[in-house]
Amino acid sequence: METKEEIRVPWGSGIVGFVAESGETLNIPDAYQDDRFNQEIDARTGYRTKSLLCMAIKGKRGDVLGVAQVINKRDGPCFTLKDERVFSNYLQFCGIGLGNANLYQHSRLEVKRTQVLLDLARMIFEEQSTIEHMVCRILTHTLSLMQCQRAQVLLVHEASKGTFSRVFDLESKDLTETDSDSRSSPFEGRFPINIGITGYVATTGEMLNITNVYEDSRFDPQVDENSEFHHRDTLCMPIRNTECQVIGVIQLINKLDKLPFSASDESFVEAFTIFCGMGIHNTRMYEKAITAMAKQRVTLEVLSYHATAPAEEAECLRTSTIPSSQHFRLHSFDFDDDQMSDEDTYKACLRMFLDLDLVKRFQIEYDVLCRWLLSVKKNYRKVIYHNWRHAFNVAQMMFAILTKTKWWQVLGDMECLGLLIACLCHDLDHRGTNNSFQIKASSALAQLYSTSTMERHHFDQCLMILNTQGNQILSHLSPDEYSRVLKILEDAILATDLAVYFRNRGAFMELIDAKSYNWTKDEHRDLLRGMLMTVCDLSAITKPWDVERRVAELVASEFFEQGDIEREELNITPIDMMNREKKDQLPTMQVAFIDSICEPVYDVFAKLSPKLRPLLDGVRTNRKHWQSIITTQANGESH
Repeated sequence: METKEEIRVPWGSGIVGFVAESGETLNIPDAYQDDRFNQEIDARTGYRTKSLLCMAIKGKRGDVLGVAQVINKRDGPCFTLKDERVFSNYLQFCGIGLGNANLYQHSRLEVKRTQVLLDLARMIFEEQSTIEHMVCRILTHTLSLMQCQRAQVLLVHEASKGTFSRVFDLESKDLTETDSDSRSSPFEGRFPINIGITGYVATTGEMLNITNVYEDSRFDPQVDENSEFHHRDTLCMPIRNTECQVIGVIQLINKLDKLPFSASDESFVEAFTIFCGMGIHNTRMYEKAITAMAKQRVTLEVLSYHATAPAEEAECLRTSTIPSSQHFRLHSFDFDDDQMSDEDTYKACLRMFLDLDLVKRFQIEYDVLCRWLLSVKKNYRKVIYHNWRHAFNVAQMMFAILTKTKWWQVLGDMECLGLLIACLCHDLDHRGTNNSFQIKASSALAQLYSTSTMERHHFDQCLMILNTQGNQILSHLSPDEYSRVLKILEDAILATDLAVYFRNRGAFMELIDAKSYNWTKDEHRDLLRGMLMTVCDLSAITKPWDVERRVAELVASEFFEQGDIEREELNITPIDMMNREKKDQLPTMQVAFIDSICEPVYDVFAKLSPKLRPLLDGVRTNRKHWQSIITTQANGESH
């Protein structure tokens, strides 16, 4: 059959629109003499309309189902009354046919919709599915049934209800692609979000059916800029869980037939979202159960290796004399623990807590503090570098910076407490392997923490010790103080992930370079604490050359052990810094490490406080030493 171009007539507009709205019959001898006739139709079709008879097609209840018109009477100038009677009788049968067709189409649609709801119900109660698979089924059914261009499911962030944690989307053309049948997950975050519309629905729980989004103030036209896609109409509805809490939003955009979403569409989507809510809620519960099982495995693994320090050892430490910070040189930037015993390090840590007045300020029981310190030490594995001695050195550098610059006055007691605990705990239970290795090995830790894998594990271990009987050094804090210290702790430990450092470095440097920082602002102090953790974590690079070289070789040895495991157990070639076969390139890698990571952060802190200039000088001096080795190696090779 030859396809014809479709012509749309607005309701109540023109002759057809008038008849559809009023139900009246129009018999017009000369169409061009009637103001309601739209001459543009003739111009588009190339047809010349003279006379026309236009009549409503009505159902058995008298409701208008459609409009029929006949044009240009062949054997006369216009249509007669007889023509009107014949046409009316004919259209009665048309009305019966259209009514039956509508009923049949409606019943088929209802059957299909019921099948979709049953399919979702089966998924909810029979399948253990991932959130991606569940949402993919939801979006696929939505596009197929509602016949729209695009559908999105936006999941509300569980902690911050005003934002979305994940945004899934699917387009109608995605269903026609060759891999559509095998796709088990939707696309994620491809398109801009109408945050004004979706955010409104998420926060109010109200449904929105907008015929022209450009006429709605909540729509942001910028989402269509630089895009071939053009928003026209949208149906946006909340997804609720079994407790009627909004857990997400489903948004349908642009019906394919270019009609607005109807009341029938609203009713179906409303029923549909009930099942969606049940499905997403159950899937989240299932994923949480899987996470809990992984966490349990990790916990059992940790507990099999570690134990709380004995009370007898803590009592011995408690009764010991604690030398001054000057005795240990704790205020010195060139501090070296090489000649210190483990017992000396415990005493030095106690001295830091005492000198910062944290024991008195937070009513920390001294025997509990002693036992906590010993437990922290016990929870560090005997790996080459990321062990107790590294944590102790990081804490010493933090103490030196806070006291030299007097930033302890800027940050306050609570943040100093959080930072000192974070330094001592920031690598708890380190296995001598990094985040990348955990992901490559598909370890239980990688299943438990998808980002900052080791850092999140270190924080969890820190919490475990703090909550263990006899180690609860924060027990006398008020609930608000306790929550605040834990937040500082978490942020500080996560900040030791270099990925987090790179993410925050630009903003921090802009603040310092522009001198626009204000330490009374929480967000500025958050950045300062995060950067301080990096400065202390990498501080070996600032130490005298003999210390720096010794530490660099320890780090390299630990990296090479990881590379050996990757080669032997995972059957992959390690990257250069982990590759024992590339150990001669250590000086070159150290120079690159200083240039890309170390020097920029120490440079910005030297700008922030002249008292920290020695750290930058130390970095640059050590760079010269490494560069000298590179030059010597090059000269040796040339001869």
